[in-house]
Amino acid sequence: MSEREIIERVPKQLFIGGTWRGSDDGSVFGVDDPGRGSRLCEVADGQGVDAKAAVEAAVRAQDSWAATPPRERGEILRRAWRLMTDRADDLALLMTLEMGKSLTESRAEVTYAAEYFRWFSEEAVRIDGNYKRNPDGGGRMVVTRRPVGPCLLITPWNFPLAMGTRKIGPAVAAGCTMIVKPAQLTPLSMLALADLLTEAGLPGGVLNVVPSTSASRVTGPVLTDPRVRKLSFTGSTEVGRKLVEQCAPNLQRMSMELGGNAAFLVFDDADLDVAVDGAVTAKMRNNGESCVAANRFLVQSSIAEEFTRRLTDRMAGLRMGHGTESDVAVGPLVNEGQRGKVSELVGDAVERGARATTGGSPAEGDGYFYRPTVLADVPEDARILREEVFGPVAPVTTFDTEEEALSEANGTEYGLVGYVFTRDLDRAVRVGEGLDTGMVGVNTGLVSNASAPFGGVKASGFGREGGDEGIGEYLETKYLALTLRS
Repeated sequence: MSEREIIERVPKQLFIGGTWRGSDDGSVFGVDDPGRGSRLCEVADGQGVDAKAAVEAAVRAQDSWAATPPRERGEILRRAWRLMTDRADDLALLMTLEMGKSLTESRAEVTYAAEYFRWFSEEAVRIDGNYKRNPDGGGRMVVTRRPVGPCLLITPWNFPLAMGTRKIGPAVAAGCTMIVKPAQLTPLSMLALADLLTEAGLPGGVLNVVPSTSASRVTGPVLTDPRVRKLSFTGSTEVGRKLVEQCAPNLQRMSMELGGNAAFLVFDDADLDVAVDGAVTAKMRNNGESCVAANRFLVQSSIAEEFTRRLTDRMAGLRMGHGTESDVAVGPLVNEGQRGKVSELVGDAVERGARATTGGSPAEGDGYFYRPTVLADVPEDARILREEVFGPVAPVTTFDTEEEALSEANGTEYGLVGYVFTRDLDRAVRVGEGLDTGMVGVNTGLVSNASAPFGGVKASGFGREGGDEGIGEYLETKYLALTLRS
């Protein structure tokens, strides 16, 4: 399909109780193409009344959905996986238009996103419990697991499909209904996903989608309703802290996947070709707009100059352009505000003594492009070493000892992911275990996997998505005490 056909095909209303409808006051908001700075379409702007209607729909559907056989829930997810796979090119083009990443990256995200549906289709029938004899022999203990209930799912703009399926997949498998608030910048992928899940057989009211220009206008009425029992949020630590406070009165369950400040450690025994490949993967996935993007490159002093030279050559050779163009490796940042933040952090580092060995400035022309950048000699007091840059910028610093590397890597409030490059297995284990993060990539710049638990520690959040652990976030444990009478 053409770009225009793709946009026209996507529903642009709210999806509540299995019905597409306009917002309560008829208002809409614009969705833009960040690669061209032009308007793509307009989408219904959800209001508080709409959020309440979504809660009512989810509550009405909860009991019947929880009673649906696990195999049936799994088959719906399996059909959704197949539909996503069959329509990968169309979904990828839609994502590129509203978010900016290259078609190559968008296709990879569709594959990754669909895999959560396939994985959790298999987990739906493996929800287990146990049966035990009391230690005193006088009774039995039956432990079961049941759906936590209606959930609020808040997804970010940077991975508009994958962050949706990573939450929707386990919720569907566990038997939970949902209200989804997609990011204002990228609502189209989620609306397309809701349409696809309906085609796959998901009953009305199980999934409700309320795009809005005001997150609080939607989340406020939802989280104050005690019938909503869980929040799953992916976004900034600042917003995550506020949402935790809002969940406190009703003691809702929470999964929080928040900010990152990933350290990328390269030791002097590393294979530099592998390390540079991993660096480009870890830094440039999604144009650097990723919570697992490498944010600080800590390189052992003896190889720092050579690593920086090789990384500079690779970054300088990446082709920048609109995501729909062939051979494009770097697309635009999502909006002018994001580009301005990247410029601000790079400017601060340079003012303090860092050198841009390539890039270091916004690109001219339409769209919100920023040149792939490597910064050498970055001083310790540069903001870019403390704040998440969320852009195509690789700041390089040095260390001398393993202990120093770990101290620098762990010297942050964040703890989502770290990367370690070394050919020494003992060192890989020591450093991997020493990093205060929820995930570690050893000689790889890519850790995301639907079958692995994704999540962080400290200010990067709590809870896990994916893997065996993912479905447990949507289940409660219930214990039945049985007394046997002789």
